[in-house]
Amino acid sequence: MTAISFILGVLPLVFASGAGAMSRQIIGITVFWGMLMATAVGILFIPAFYLHLQRLREWVKSRGKPS
Repeated sequence: MTAISFILGVLPLVFASGAGAMSRQIIGITVFWGMLMATAVGILFIPAFYLHLQRLREWVKSRGKPS
């Protein structure tokens, strides 16, 4: 929820107009996409990576046991 609020809070920078708008837009776009990607990694890829490590750990553990 905090990440979504932060991402939405940066939108005025992305759509800035007037004097100095180009520099604000560049900063806004960079922060917007950076935070969006960091949130996606935190929500999707980190748990998936943990799941794969857990399965690998269980597989290695099962290989060590005699049948």
